[in-house]
Amino acid sequence: MKQSISAEWLKLRHSRMGLVLAALPIISLLIGCSNYYFNQATLQNGWYSLWTQVSLFYGEFFLPLLIAICCSYICRLEHLNRNWNIVLTAPVSIASVFLAKLFVVGMLILFAQALFMGLYRVAGTLFSIPGPFPLETVGWAINGWFASLSIGALQLGLSLRIRSFATPIGISLCAVFVGLGMYILKMGLFFPFSLLTIGMGVLSQDKLTNTQSMLFWMMNVVFIFMFSSMSIRRLKYKGVSASL
Repeated sequence: MKQSISAEWLKLRHSRMGLVLAALPIISLLIGCSNYYFNQATLQNGWYSLWTQVSLFYGEFFLPLLIAICCSYICRLEHLNRNWNIVLTAPVSIASVFLAKLFVVGMLILFAQALFMGLYRVAGTLFSIPGPFPLETVGWAINGWFASLSIGALQLGLSLRIRSFATPIGISLCAVFVGLGMYILKMGLFFPFSLLTIGMGVLSQDKLTNTQSMLFWMMNVVFIFMFSSMSIRRLKYKGVSASL
């Protein structure tokens, strides 16, 4: 497992993923801060009002796309010149290959979440928002990261099957709107993209009850296990090149 993770990090050494990981949080924060600046007369809830503006664009649109980009990129090298044949015959388990990719995607998204939270705090300070920094937003960021693992497991499965770099990203964009609809219909717990909306407090900053919090974490575990198991089984019995 450690060797597989090391191999994945080596593939990213000379890539420009760092720029993408930084650009999307920065862009979303700039858009949200602009909305906050021009609507300060109606946004009177301090740090929480700023959160509603910056997290809306980031958590609802940019973060899902960032996850899809990471997953597509991390499978890109294997799709070139049918390198999957080499990977699948290497002396490592299929599960290790998939889980190493999911782990690296998770670490990349964790970096993006940390950067976003740092920028959010800086923005609040620049706006001279009164009151202490709300630690509740840190919990929302952690919940959002965990929900990102569910989406990452799904997107990795798509990227393993589809050689196109852009197609899984397009599917992710469509899933964002499906997730929004599921959230509005109060069925957000049954779709990973809706879980991201719930976890990050994008559309509602109401604190989750103990039951809701337990269901949130449980459903994410279910999705991560389900999508990972499906992809590992497909790799093990069918192989990637045979499925394309």
